[in-house]
Amino acid sequence: MNEDFWLNLRNDFPILSQEFKGKKLVYLDNAATSQLPKPVIEALMDFYSTKNANIHRGVYSLSEIATEQYEKSRSNVASFIGANSPEEIVYVRGATEGLNLLASSLGKTMFKDKKGKIMLTMLEHHSNIVPWQFLQPNAELIYADVKEDGDLDYSFLDYIDNETKIVSITGASNVTAVFPDIKRISRKAHEMGAIVIVDGAQLIPHKAVNVKDLECDFLVFSGHKMLAPTGIGVLWGKKELLESLPPYMGGGDMIKEVHLHESTWNNVPYKFEAGTTNIAGPIGLSKAIDYLQKIGMKNIEEREKQLSKVAMEIFNREEDVKLYGTTKERGAIFSFNIGKVHSHDVSTIFDSLGIAIRAGHHCAQPLMERFNVTSMARASLYFYNTVSEVMMIEEGIKKVKKVFKV
Repeated sequence: MNEDFWLNLRNDFPILSQEFKGKKLVYLDNAATSQLPKPVIEALMDFYSTKNANIHRGVYSLSEIATEQYEKSRSNVASFIGANSPEEIVYVRGATEGLNLLASSLGKTMFKDKKGKIMLTMLEHHSNIVPWQFLQPNAELIYADVKEDGDLDYSFLDYIDNETKIVSITGASNVTAVFPDIKRISRKAHEMGAIVIVDGAQLIPHKAVNVKDLECDFLVFSGHKMLAPTGIGVLWGKKELLESLPPYMGGGDMIKEVHLHESTWNNVPYKFEAGTTNIAGPIGLSKAIDYLQKIGMKNIEEREKQLSKVAMEIFNREEDVKLYGTTKERGAIFSFNIGKVHSHDVSTIFDSLGIAIRAGHHCAQPLMERFNVTSMARASLYFYNTVSEVMMIEEGIKKVKKVFKV
């Protein structure tokens, strides 16, 4: 697909036409949240304008229409990631809630009266660290190291043994942009009888993914990083494993019967969807999936490689700029520091040019400590970005150097 195709696609994203401080918006914070195309915005408006009703409980027409759209979205999500059935799709608020659900439910079954190991990595987002810390001291947390180029040190596979109960790992780093070899990790973990969980928040929006190919047991991801609204996420799990887990929360819709002193649980996935859920969110997510599939995930991946090549050339020629994550196979995320300038100052200078980038520890403080820094600036790209926007990164770097005399 040529540049004109991608430029025309930007017309679907109203927010990208805005100006801030007299400068046209250059949005390079897609790893934090992506923007919504018109079809997704219109689907949300249509739901709230013509279909808004509570689901599963009403026997009137409006409720039945809302329920149908909600459940249709579940089928679409299942197809998108290669799940065996919609019953394997649990709706949550985001990847964070999905990981907390798993830590809570697996903790009740695996670590309540027994001890064991949980293997994590230094690449993980706090959402894939903190929930497991709640299971200490019965759960011993072990971390795989990261090499200087930002990739995993796969020698950690030798430490996965029969005491390892869970291996929970990111599918793509939100800092170094590397894609861990999930299949390789899954095979070793399964040899030792461990369960494999993948944090797919930075993976699912950028690559075609089939959970069978990953050979994992659970996968979580967030809608707001893939053109959908905030507040909706997905937990996929093998049906037999979901059925074996206790509920995460109690309330309406997750029960079959409630009596004064005991209750029985609904079937999966409803066992994990207590209360009135985010009904519009899955409808928006489904429409976002339609949009991504219309473009084609392979085309999106190739587009990001094209943009990343331009960005990498900039970082390679700019002196006094440290890029974290230099492996050949990487995503479209560029975390960096410029001399000794604080990342917040870098972001402020970029903002003066209309460029939106992230600054801070990116919810990955252990990884910051691994690289002996407190924070990094981060530019993250998506398919609707343009080559000229990526070139603006160089303008931002040069202005930082000029202002701070780097």
